[in-house]
Amino acid sequence: MKFVVTVLLILSVLLVGACQSPTPPPQAESTLTAMPSATPTTVPIPQPAQGGTAVNSISLTPVIEPGQLNNPIYLTHAGDGRLFVIEKRGKIFIIEDGSLLPTPFLDISDKVNDYINEQGLLGLAFHPQYAENGRFFIYYTTLDSTDTVLTEYHVSDNPNIADPESEQILLPVAKPDSVHNGGQLAFGPDGTLYVGLGDGGLLYDRTRNAQNRGNILGAILRLDVDGDQPYAIPPDNPFANDPEAQSEIWAYGLRNPWRFSFDRLTGDLLISDVGEFGWEEINWQSGASGGGENYGWNVWEGTDCFQAEDCPTEAFVFPAFAYDRTGGCAIIGGYVYRGEQFPALQDNYFFGDYCTGKIWRLFPNGTDGWEAAEVFQGDFLITSFGEDAAGELYVLTQSKGVWQIRP
Repeated sequence: MKFVVTVLLILSVLLVGACQSPTPPPQAESTLTAMPSATPTTVPIPQPAQGGTAVNSISLTPVIEPGQLNNPIYLTHAGDGRLFVIEKRGKIFIIEDGSLLPTPFLDISDKVNDYINEQGLLGLAFHPQYAENGRFFIYYTTLDSTDTVLTEYHVSDNPNIADPESEQILLPVAKPDSVHNGGQLAFGPDGTLYVGLGDGGLLYDRTRNAQNRGNILGAILRLDVDGDQPYAIPPDNPFANDPEAQSEIWAYGLRNPWRFSFDRLTGDLLISDVGEFGWEEINWQSGASGGGENYGWNVWEGTDCFQAEDCPTEAFVFPAFAYDRTGGCAIIGGYVYRGEQFPALQDNYFFGDYCTGKIWRLFPNGTDGWEAAEVFQGDFLITSFGEDAAGELYVLTQSKGVWQIRP
């Protein structure tokens, strides 16, 4: 996740310091420019059948006040009423009945390299049968290294404390640079584990990792963690039988897929990909997809031909939606709202931008693609969104706490 260059970060901090509290936008919903229907691609612009309910604005309710957590960057659940929040420095805390438990669920800060903004403990996913097997998975940057690793842990006899000695390394990832680590872990509707990896971090992806199926960088991986150790390859992975490709790959051509999520109703996969210089994008994959999509990087950035006068269009899947840098600096992907508390939010995909504190809803416009409408202007740096077991959504900020989304 390219969390801004220094100048942008300084400007953003100055801006947020001038504000007092998160407030909705002063005018009716504004839209960013959607990808045009004439986008050159071998497939139609992805679009589901149903649009979202019109929402002019949202509000945020505080869940964790500023200062209680140190740079929280992800929130998820274990299928019960508890919320689990990652701190970038290497700790996982539990929110139970609205209160932050004082003892970390897991503390691996002595194993984590969080020296720069894109490093740290980045991802967490609980096994779909966690209540029975106590298994969960994390992804982090390793100490004194630019590399990352996917590992498995187990809960202890105390449901609020993990067993620190239970770590099993599943997948070490060698990286040429410290940035573009990806970080998202999520179990799909099929019960397999999806892992988001960045392109390795070199400027322009000059080694073309994201277009090289011979390595796993710049890709979404799909792993069977219930098979052989450390994991098995699902036989229906798109490159499972391709001797020239890494069989773990589910989709590729991504720069830094910091956050992605599954729509719990449709099974659709929405991937936010942080851009290089020009575009922040959201890629949509149908729940019926068999995988294998090439999302274009580093041949395309958004719908711009990257570093060339002319680019091939065949074999690429273009973004469902993208915005340029006038709208922000680093996209933070979220979730489609499927909760029951707020019916007015149904069917909308909520996402934001790290620098600006803006939150948008994404919805199909019913004609030629997707649109995004601004529904909130915050005075904070957005690090992630989260979803609880009931489908309610949350916003995590670097220094101003954790908030729940509501109308």
